[in-house]
This record gives sequence, C-alpha cells and structure tokens, in this order.
Amino acid sequence: MALVGATPAYEPRFDAGRVCLDLLATRQPRERLDGVGALCAWIGGSGLVPAGTPLGHADGSWPAAFRELRCSIGLLVRGVRGVPGAETPAYGPALGRVNEVARAATPVPLAVPGRDGTLVRELAAPPGCAALLAVIARDAVELVTDPVARAAVRECEGDNCPLVYLDTSRGRRRRWCSSEVCGNRERVARHRRRAALSRA
Repeated sequence: MALVGATPAYEPRFDAGRVCLDLLATRQPRERLDGVGALCAWIGGSGLVPAGTPLGHADGSWPAAFRELRCSIGLLVRGVRGVPGAETPAYGPALGRVNEVARAATPVPLAVPGRDGTLVRELAAPPGCAALLAVIARDAVELVTDPVARAAVRECEGDNCPLVYLDTSRGRRRRWCSSEVCGNRERVARHRRRAALSRA
C-alpha cells in the first residue's frame, strides 16, 4: 500500500549524533516506526534524504525492514562498546546483517539550482528501501570501525533508558541522551531526595 498525502513531521527525542544511532532511538519510549507514514517522517526528519524528497512509493514492507536493521545495529553497537574483540552471542549475526545491507547501492545525490539560484542537494531518483537502508548500514560500519567515534559512544545514564548516543561534548562529559528528558528527570529526582532529607 503506497503512502498517500503529506508526510507528517517527525520530532526526534534528541540528536544521537549519527543517523544509525538516531535509528536506534526510534524504539524509545515507544515504537516510533509503526507504519509507513511514521517511517517516512523519520526518513525526512533524520536528514536521510533532502527535504521534499518524494516517498510516496514506500509500502508496508519498509517499516519492518528498518526495524530489522535497527535491531542488528543495536546488537552490533552494544557488542563493540566494550573491550575490542569482545562478542555478545548475537554480535556475529548482527555484523553479518549490517555488512550485507551496506552492500546495496545508495541513493545518488545531485547538486541542482534551488529557487534562489543557490545549489541544493536532490536525489537523482526516488530512493528505494534497500538504498536507504544501505546509507544507515554504512554509517554503522563507519561508526564501529572508527576507534575515535566508537570510543565516544555512550549509553544514557538515565533510569531505565537504553538510548545510545555519540558524545561530542567538551571533555566527553555528557551523561544523558537528552538533558531535557533524562537529565531533567535526574535533576527533579535529586531535588526531591534533598527535600526529603531536609524534612527528615
């Protein structure tokens, strides 16, 4: 079934720093890729395609393919975060799946004159599902094979928050996926603990 009508806007919870990590965040706090419209909104909102790229050809098979890749990337990223070479039970199959998806041809970008005459990016043709997945898989490959980037991958310290992000902060001191969400929860909890102690 093709997507009909305008694609709704996607509002990310936070910027994970890489498109492959942004894909991981679509599972929290609830499933955000639960349909074609939601997926197309994420594709546009994540910057995976230039603004205005038509995605009306997307069908019901796309969300499942993106969720499957998300699972493999999650296992892969978590598997390489520890000691180099340490493997979780699913690390090998996840690595194989990400590498397989990365082999597909990616969308072809072109520089075209925009309305005001400046050059803007546009895709040569509407992107297929495999091509978009390949962009994300290649981003994951680059992340896990770059020692500097891999060392900057962090898991949120918020209570029960499994989100992963690239810590590019000064001194690598970022603690939460989002200061406005998990950081704020931690500050409120700390305030309540102090208030409870002062009353006791």
